[in-house]
Amino acid sequence: MTTFALSVALTVLLGLAVLQVLLIAGYPLGSLGWGGRHRVLPRRLRLASGVSLVLYGLFAVLLLSRAGVLPGSDEVLVVVGTWLLFAFCTLSVPMNALSHSRDERRVQAPVSAVLALAVLAIALQA
Repeated sequence: MTTFALSVALTVLLGLAVLQVLLIAGYPLGSLGWGGRHRVLPRRLRLASGVSLVLYGLFAVLLLSRAGVLPGSDEVLVVVGTWLLFAFCTLSVPMNALSHSRDERRVQAPVSAVLALAVLAIALQA
């Protein structure tokens, strides 16, 4: 189960990273991120997308560690970090569902839910 959950989580994170790269590059996909208010992101939100890329990478490393692919799966920092990531992902579901952007509600809310469930499965691994 952990292998499947890890594959799902990493695939979702990769997809989100690709979206952020496209947003940074100025593609008109702003309805899918950052509240959907801008078709093309302004500079400050492009910078925020860059920060998101770094965070997605850190999330991937954390999940790889918790799943036992990288060392430290039972370290307190990894266990607690995975549960905090689960909480963050869980909170992002209603945040995306309440977005003013129809695209964000239709796409990002379910994507967030899938990611939250995958992170939960990884967090629960013993």
